[in-house]
Amino acid sequence: MNLTVHESSLYLHKLGQKLKPHRNVEIVLAPNLLALQSLSVQVERKLFKLAAQNLYWKDEGAFTGEVSAHQLRGIASYAIIGHSERRHIFGEHDKDVRNKVQAAVRNSITPILCVGETAHERAAKETSGVLHDQIVGGLANLTAEEVAGMVIAYEPVWAIGTGDNALPADVEQAVHVIRRQIEHLYGRDAAHNVRVIYGGSVSSQNAASYLNTVGVDGLLPGGSSLKLDEFKAIVDAAFEAGKKQS
Repeated sequence: MNLTVHESSLYLHKLGQKLKPHRNVEIVLAPNLLALQSLSVQVERKLFKLAAQNLYWKDEGAFTGEVSAHQLRGIASYAIIGHSERRHIFGEHDKDVRNKVQAAVRNSITPILCVGETAHERAAKETSGVLHDQIVGGLANLTAEEVAGMVIAYEPVWAIGTGDNALPADVEQAVHVIRRQIEHLYGRDAAHNVRVIYGGSVSSQNAASYLNTVGVDGLLPGGSSLKLDEFKAIVDAAFEAGKKQS
């Protein structure tokens, strides 16, 4: 819940001046809902794609205040679903997340499914179990092809906005758990092709270490994305990591 519509437009304009297209880097911006529609007209689609921060799973109806995946079709290419704030502040359960993922898929919007454990769950060594439950709950009733085309964001709740960074080794282990569970449910190809990204106190200082972690395909930065130079540095780190992997 940052930036007004005008501020978002200025940010997009300035960011477009700072960045140039990289063939191996996809940049997805997730503005607030008020700004999303106007930015969809302004955005240079060769450089950026847009994501909704949330959506409702019914396509239409008497659901005052909600915006459906059907209404976002053609405006957003992606949708963030199951973000920790939606789960822990607004009380969304795996059933809600599952319905939203399915709604996004049937409306040709790529879901970015967020999964991750709290500090309490981590201390109790429940990370694998939490990831298992969130993956099973979030991906139910999808085909292997649909899962392969989506994005899974590992965002440990204890690391988000706290400065208490997850170690690359911890991220690697969590990503391995995620891919192993997808392989168990949907097969090896889906587990290999699904994009898994990391979010949690991402900055220009640690971006490269996460991007070079085995199994990590990208990043989900939060507060650092609001700072133009910081965000540019993260994009540059993604470009360099992509060159190394190539």
